[in-house]
Amino acid sequence: MPAPVEHQEKTATKFCFGLFEADSESGELRKSGVRIRLQAQPFHVLICLLERPGEVITRDEIQHRLWGDDTIVDFDHSLGTAINKLREALGDSAENPRFIETLARRGYRFIAPVTVVGAGHEERFGRILELDASAQGAVEQTAAGPSPVKAGATQQSSRLRIAVAAIAAILLVVGGFVAGSRLRTSWTGPPLVSQVTFSGRVSPGDPLFESFPGTATDGSRIYFPQIENGRGVLAQAAIADGETSTLPLPEELAAPSLGDISPDGSRLLLRNHLATAAEQALWIVSTIGGSARRIPGIFAHDATWMPDGQRILYATGDDLYIARDNGTESRKFATLPGRAFWLRWSPDGARLRLTLLNSETHTSTLWQVGSDGSSAHMLLDNWNSAPPAECCGSWTDDGRYYVFQSARAGNNNIWAIPEHGGLFGRPEKPIPITNGPLDYRAPIIERGGRRTFFIGLNTQAELLRYDRSASIFVPSGTGLAIARRVEFSRNGALIAWIRQDDDSLWRSRGDGSGRLQLTGRPMQVFMMHWSPDGRQLVLMGRQPGKPWKVYTMDADGGHLQEVLNEERSEADPDWSPDSKMLVFGRLPDLMAEAARPKAIYLVDLATKATTKLPGSDGLFSPRWSADGKYIAALSIDQKKLMLFDVAAKTWRVVADGNIADPNWSHDDGAIFFHDFAAADQPIYKVTVRTGKVERVADLHDLRSANVVDYRFAGLAPGDVPLVSARMSTANIYAAELPH
Repeated sequence: MPAPVEHQEKTATKFCFGLFEADSESGELRKSGVRIRLQAQPFHVLICLLERPGEVITRDEIQHRLWGDDTIVDFDHSLGTAINKLREALGDSAENPRFIETLARRGYRFIAPVTVVGAGHEERFGRILELDASAQGAVEQTAAGPSPVKAGATQQSSRLRIAVAAIAAILLVVGGFVAGSRLRTSWTGPPLVSQVTFSGRVSPGDPLFESFPGTATDGSRIYFPQIENGRGVLAQAAIADGETSTLPLPEELAAPSLGDISPDGSRLLLRNHLATAAEQALWIVSTIGGSARRIPGIFAHDATWMPDGQRILYATGDDLYIARDNGTESRKFATLPGRAFWLRWSPDGARLRLTLLNSETHTSTLWQVGSDGSSAHMLLDNWNSAPPAECCGSWTDDGRYYVFQSARAGNNNIWAIPEHGGLFGRPEKPIPITNGPLDYRAPIIERGGRRTFFIGLNTQAELLRYDRSASIFVPSGTGLAIARRVEFSRNGALIAWIRQDDDSLWRSRGDGSGRLQLTGRPMQVFMMHWSPDGRQLVLMGRQPGKPWKVYTMDADGGHLQEVLNEERSEADPDWSPDSKMLVFGRLPDLMAEAARPKAIYLVDLATKATTKLPGSDGLFSPRWSADGKYIAALSIDQKKLMLFDVAAKTWRVVADGNIADPNWSHDDGAIFFHDFAAADQPIYKVTVRTGKVERVADLHDLRSANVVDYRFAGLAPGDVPLVSARMSTANIYAAELPH
């Protein structure tokens, strides 16, 4: 076979696109510096397309370049095979191409941005340097002073220089304005948002519990936590077609929280969010699966790779540290006024931006730190008129945009800061990338491209009750399909519930009729309990930018009153049997105030005097039995269900496991609770007198195979468990940033 026909004008040796680099001289294709095996014919097809990006290269041209006019081959089969192998190497798809587009019966076109490196470019760069050197020589000659021959013209030259300098200054100002205007983003409105994944099982995280939704991309795939059978897994989706699969992880990573992906796209930083401790071990996991290792000696709540890909930056408490990826050589980088999340370096490594969480008010702000750990300051100060709720920013590869999420009026959308679009290169004000209708979070940037990927939250949930006769969950029948927490009054005549979409508190009759909204935005309600006589409610709620507080209110919504005037958060209030006192606790470490002590308190509603419950240090989430004999509570790590004997003033353990949402049975003889960490999320009942633990229901009892997971929502009359079952959570979406 004769040799392939060579290109006549070889103007480039290397072509860069996305994470890839093709060297036409060596015949090598590399991804993030790693060589990819590719046969000669597919590689020559690639070079043919890269030499004319954006243009249609006809099939005849490719045949002439690769096989010549006199070669007899099965051209269609050979070209088709070469294109398929090339797409396989690039992780591309014919149906949804990112690199190579097929034009039926015409040819192919390379559609991704291409950077060309070759002799022509080096020569042009050299000429620019020579001109700069000549100009510099002229300046130096002028700076040496006038020669004796021209001494007589000194005054005139001086005036001329002053005039020239003034004109130059004016031109500089005008030029700066024009340059800034040209660089300034041309923006007519939010771009088209397209859907990437379709499973509806992407985990949206829960910022209330310091669980920010982490995503990352290596250029061809997106990595993200996903919910399968009630548990978190690590998933990957092909950008080209959205096909999703899971990556195997060690059992210690039962709820993976994704920190970042290494610069070369080969390794992920993970931690386990299912555990309740504020700081967790860090793991490094291969993006192709099959290997994972724990970083010894390091505990953190978030981490990112350093630009060199050999070290990590991690956050523990209010401090940032840098260490090698094997845990050695750890040193403090900076101390911040809060807990840092979503750490991201600028493309040039000169700046670090992060999300700073105020654990007492649960407001989040964007901060910037210099590469040496100095000059920490808040971005976008006073930009959001509401309490700040900015989070989770990522840079484009060229540094032109910084994309982040911001919540306004309770809805999250994606915004972008044009970094060099204003006058003299100053950043412009943020521009909106999305404007609903979904709740959009956690934007990341396409490698080498202009698209941003983000999570779109579209939760669909339904309140279900457990049918003991059929051993299955069925619709609640009370018309409260959107409730996430339900509380019946002692006589069953009234129901209070919290909507899962906006955390507002509602009330109705026992059959679901007579609905009345008791609270609304901006207040957020977490939980509530009826007073023994059914005339009042006590609730745990908060205003934006404020700590969680205990309130009382009438059953019709009137007389909303804050119980205690203190700056700390208060949580999980419940009534004494005579309605004269309340018991309440503090928030667990993942919700607020990780460094402050936790205990359970009693408050006299008449005098507002508070006393600490004896022996309650390190406990939270109290529940008072209706007969007044016991107070149930959880250990701060949620591993033990404790019981306080009010008369004897002693504590004992009644259950072990991963325990959440304890509920007293209506006869006070048992406590129901949810094991949120088990694979099938069982609901248990423990008998107080004997300590016997029985499984009541689990995920297998759900009527729909499409259920992602559920949350224990409360008990209906007759001790019937209620759950809020989620049929879908979120998907990954994409939008094009302005050029």
